[in-house]
Amino acid sequence: MRKRKVTYPVARTATKPARTTGLTSDPNYVRSTVASINLAALDTRDDLSVGDRVKIGGGGLYAGELAVVEALMVGVIPAAMVRTDAGKTRRVRAVDIERLPAEG
Repeated sequence: MRKRKVTYPVARTATKPARTTGLTSDPNYVRSTVASINLAALDTRDDLSVGDRVKIGGGGLYAGELAVVEALMVGVIPAAMVRTDAGKTRRVRAVDIERLPAEG
């Protein structure tokens, strides 16, 4: 006895129209969900050293606070371990640190 050929129903998605939202013919259009990458974060900073007074920039938790550099870390994205004036320690990208002039 021969086995019968199995027929499968057409997928339900096959009857839906193509999605057109978010698609545009403008080549300069950038979707709102695309992340922007700050390539300046890859650059090393020669002006920072341990013990420097800095201001934390960017949009992080301690943004705008003053701190002291405790350690410098090299890697793909250079960073620094800082201790804020409130006593909290945090690792901050070197690009987000603004060096303050020496007191005196």
